[in-house]
Parts: sequence; structure tokens; C-alpha cells
Amino acid sequence: MDQTYMKEKPILPLLLSMALPMVISMFVNSLYNIIDSIFVAKISEDAMTALSLVFPIQNLISSIMIGFGIGINAVVSFYLGAGDRKRADKAASQGLFLGTVHGLVFTVIGITVMPWFLRMFTDDSEILSLGVQYTNVAFAFSVALSWELVFEKTFQAVGRMTASMVCMLAGCIVNIILDPVLIFGLGPAPRMGIEGAALATGIGQSVCAIAYIILYIVKPISVKYKKEYMIPQKDMCKRLYAIGIPASLSLALPSLLISALNVILAAFSQTYVFVLGVYYKLQTFLYLPANGIVQGMRPLIGYNYGAGEHKRVEEIYRTSLVLVALIMAAGTILCFVFPGELIGLFTTNADTISAGRTALRIIGLGFIVSSVSVASSGALEGLGKGGPSLVISALRYVAVIIPAAFILSRIIGAAGVWHAFWITELITAVVSFYIFVRSKSK
Repeated sequence: MDQTYMKEKPILPLLLSMALPMVISMFVNSLYNIIDSIFVAKISEDAMTALSLVFPIQNLISSIMIGFGIGINAVVSFYLGAGDRKRADKAASQGLFLGTVHGLVFTVIGITVMPWFLRMFTDDSEILSLGVQYTNVAFAFSVALSWELVFEKTFQAVGRMTASMVCMLAGCIVNIILDPVLIFGLGPAPRMGIEGAALATGIGQSVCAIAYIILYIVKPISVKYKKEYMIPQKDMCKRLYAIGIPASLSLALPSLLISALNVILAAFSQTYVFVLGVYYKLQTFLYLPANGIVQGMRPLIGYNYGAGEHKRVEEIYRTSLVLVALIMAAGTILCFVFPGELIGLFTTNADTISAGRTALRIIGLGFIVSSVSVASSGALEGLGKGGPSLVISALRYVAVIIPAAFILSRIIGAAGVWHAFWITELITAVVSFYIFVRSKSK
């Protein structure tokens, strides 16, 4: 398949054609995350709290895998833009092999670490038990998740966004269907509770990976996975990890943030821990579709950068920024107009709804301005500049927000944590734009 259209087609139609399938996929992905959490919340508030405490480790493992996939995407896109099909094949093949190794390692680490990790935040035996039950099942599917992400980023690198959308939708739909069946034991299926939620997720990931394999066989892409190319080579591994490690760290930093904020909020009440967990489920409705724009942008920037089309790189960035901002504006409106209704999806407790209403309205102040950081980080990854992208993420998730949350919580209580979000986004937006302007000129 010829990819020259990536440097020839008008930018807005091109970006929309690449991004819209991913936006749809990410929206459905966020929908299944929300539905999954709603069903878990119906088991008990303890189950939802357990899921909130598990999330940092689950997000950490997923982030490392996604980050490595971003490395594959950027390297494959660059070589395609440069006209080096052989090295593009090597990048994809070695990426698949290394991704499989990552999945096996994280299965063992995730299951082993979780009991110790949960005891850092609670001594409630019910919450501990529910958390371990969930992770023992969920992390058993780490290889399937890794394959899903490797195939996803490779397909996106060659412009097969619709195919990627179809595979992701297949996995999400299966997950949504299986959630109530396995959690509550509908029909012949046994009632599995929180383990059912984990199993539904794992089966959905497996279905997605299998769908990619079928499509690869039935309708091959221009980049090939070749057995003889799978043996890791130093120069290729260095290039993949040079982008993948910073991207992984960038995506993993929210796990550190959530754990830190859970510690701060737990000192006030477990209600605030619950609210934070709900917020991170709800915000997927914004940041996952925004990430869909970034996923469409990233291979375009990588290809045009490899082809020497630097002016188009700038235009693609600006257009992506506007589209991301529109998504975040919609989220701001929802959080200001319907905060109680959104929190009410997860609980009927009036005090919890009241606390959640306040949290969403305050945090929502930073949504639009966060567009600059989101677009800039994605563009830098597309350029193969993982280090500057990591700096932006470090500011958003560690360097500014954690100290701000700690200090403000001591001054104005739990609400200080919510105010730390928009303050951080404002500071990071200014810095990230500066970093992008400097990096693209080097």
C-alpha cells in the first residue's frame, strides 16, 4: 500500500480520516471502561474502591505496553516516510517479539506485587480480597494485551485506521456484553462478581488481538512481521526503546499521581478516594477521544518528518491542537452542567455525590488548557523526541500537581487537591508549547 498520500493530501481531511476511526474507537473504549466500573460499583462500594486502588498498577502495566507500541509506531512511520521498507519490517517484527516478552514478565510481576501494593492503602480485608481477585484474572491476559497494542500501533503506522477501529470495537463490544453476564451470572454463566469483570476485560483484549491477526492474514498490510527479523538487534532496540521508554514513563506517571493523591485524600475520608477513582473513569470520555486525535496525528507527523516535510509537521500539529481543544470544551460543559448526574452513575450516597459534584466542577476548569500539553506530547512522540515529551508528562503528573495538591490540601482541605489539577494544567500548557517550539527546530 502506498503511503505517499500522508504528505500530499490536504491536512484537515487527512487528519480527520486518520483520527476519526481512532476517536470512535477511544469513545467506545471509554464507554466500556465506564460501564465496567458501573457494574463493579453495583457489586458494592468496596468493590469500586478496590478497583480504584488497583488502577495505578493496572495503568502502569498498560502504560508500559502502550508506550512501547508508540515507539513501534514512530519508528515504523519514520522508515516508511524515508522509503526504507526493510527497516520498517524489522521494527515491527522485533517489536512483536519484545512485546510478547513484556506481556509474560508483567503477568508474573502484576500478580506478585498486587497484595503488597494494596496493603499500602488499606487494611480492610474485604477490599484487599476483592483487589487480589480482580488482578489475578486481569493480569493473566497481559500477553493478549501486549499483542493487541503492538498490532494496533503497526496498523496505525501504515494508515490502516479503519481496520484498527474495527478490531478495537470488536474487543470493546465483547467486553460490554460479557460484563453483566459474568459479573452477575446471567443465563448459564456462574456469578463471578469482580473476577467476572476482570475476565470480561481479558476476553475482550484477546478478541481484539485475534481480530488483528485475522485481518493481517486476510488483508495484509505493507509492513510485514518476519520470523528472521524477530531476533533483537542492538540498533533497532535502542531506537524502539529510545521512544518507547519515555512514552511509557509519560503514560505511567498518572499511576504515581493517583497513588500519591489517594494517600493525601485518604487522610480526609475514603469518600474522596472513591470520588477520585470515579473521576479517572469519567475523564476517559474526554482524554481517550482526545488521544484518538493524537493517534491519528502521530503517524502523520512521523511520516512527514521522515520525508523532510517540516512545514506540514507544524500544520498537522496546529490542526490537531484545535480538534483536541474542541473535545475538551465539550467535557468542560458536561462537568459544569451535569456533575451530580455523572457521579450518580456510580453511587446513590448523597454525601458522595455532593463531594463529587464539587470535584468535577473544579477539575473541569483545566480541561481546555490541557489540550496544549496533550497535543504537544503526541507531536513530540511522532517526531521521535520521547525525552521532551516525558518532561511535559512529568510536569503534569508529578513535579507540579503533587506538591500543589499536598500544600493546598493543608490550607483548604480536600478541595485543594481538586484545585491542583487546573493550576497544573495552566502551568504545563505554557511550558509544553515552549518545549515543542524548541524541539521541532532541532
